Amino acid sequence: METSPVHFFNQEEYYSKFYTSFLADRYPQERQQVEYCENENLTDPQASVKEILCSLLSFEKNPDQESQNPSMGDPEKPGSKRLRGEADTSSDGHRRLWVKDRSKAWWEQCNSPDFPEFEFRNAFRMSKSTFDMICEELDSAVTKKDTTLRQAIPVRQRVAVCINRLATGDSLRVVSKRFGLGISTCHKLVLEVCSAINTVLMPKYIQWPDENQIKEVKNAFEQISGVPNVGGTIYTTHVPIIAPKNDVESHFNKRHTERNQKTSYSITVQGVVNPQGVFTDVCIGGPGSMPDDKVLEKSALYQRANWGLLRNVWVVGNAGYPLMDWLLVPYPHQNLTWTQHVFNGKIEETQQRVAKEAFMRMKARWSCLQKRTEVKLQDVPAVLGACCVLHNICEMRNEAMDEMLRFELFDDEMVAENGVRSMGAMQARDHIAHNLLHRSSHGSS
Repeated sequence: METSPVHFFNQEEYYSKFYTSFLADRYPQERQQVEYCENENLTDPQASVKEILCSLLSFEKNPDQESQNPSMGDPEKPGSKRLRGEADTSSDGHRRLWVKDRSKAWWEQCNSPDFPEFEFRNAFRMSKSTFDMICEELDSAVTKKDTTLRQAIPVRQRVAVCINRLATGDSLRVVSKRFGLGISTCHKLVLEVCSAINTVLMPKYIQWPDENQIKEVKNAFEQISGVPNVGGTIYTTHVPIIAPKNDVESHFNKRHTERNQKTSYSITVQGVVNPQGVFTDVCIGGPGSMPDDKVLEKSALYQRANWGLLRNVWVVGNAGYPLMDWLLVPYPHQNLTWTQHVFNGKIEETQQRVAKEAFMRMKARWSCLQKRTEVKLQDVPAVLGACCVLHNICEMRNEAMDEMLRFELFDDEMVAENGVRSMGAMQARDHIAHNLLHRSSHGSS
């Protein structure tokens, strides 16, 4: 039995259930209306339709409006203005809706073949070739048809709005001005493209290694730490959110609040990372008050381990996780022997060099993860999932990250309540620690 390496907390019943996909339709009764508005590139199903109908009717009732105010009548005349809601008949005989003119100069410049590569990387955190690849793979999922009211936003611009928003962390108001679109339109595009990334790209770019790949992973980790049979290293980070309307206490992050002297709310992202800094398993959406070991217990990774799918594989964690038959953590007590001290140093080096570095790079590259987002709580997991996928794409394609983006990653560790859950794992850890000390002393001599 196998399960997906990607799972999301159900915000309503996070202590007992997971939902494997947050992309299911939340509003079945309004499905028809929502689909219509998506095809028409509208934002609010009720308000937008009403606005259009009223605008068209009011225009038809006032045919003399053009003669009363000639400066607003003919869009072809110099100095004429286009009004939102004003309608006209195009050359093909279809009625179209006039919308507010907004400058798209910045995006048109970015979309030009002559746009400098380094400036493109600064705006989207990736090269043009990687951006082109993402647009090509998402084309069928995000393409919209032109309507009689307006032309659909092109795929490249849709994807660019989302990636620029995730990369810069700028407000929707700033992003909307940058792309010459409405604020609500940009908000909708971000969620649509994030959902498409999770649907189309996530199964391809977040995968647990197969039998052949796990051998290469183990060899690479053994070269880093000297610990054999390591299939990944696990870490949990917190992403700040605006105080939710429901479950406020469960999302309250006490440790971040005490350290920053500012009330903090967050949700968690747990990830297993391979030696190249690529996520092979993620669990997204745990409430900020939940410690790392509890997040682990609710994850699909924990289920797979209980089903015996992680035999002969160690996942390396920090002191916030318990010692189990498949999870290797450092010795927790203070009075350590030299053997235990050497072992802890190797485990901490693996955590720092691989897992924590990967999470730092993800948060540095996608700056939206460093600040409270404008997205509603129920939509945050979609954004986080998209960031994990985009991180993997950039790492797999060896996309360079600007060193100026680096920052110190703070995630306070708490010692697991039940730190040892397997006597066999204790003996295995002592054996590994003894061998590490023997190798280090042999190497030094």
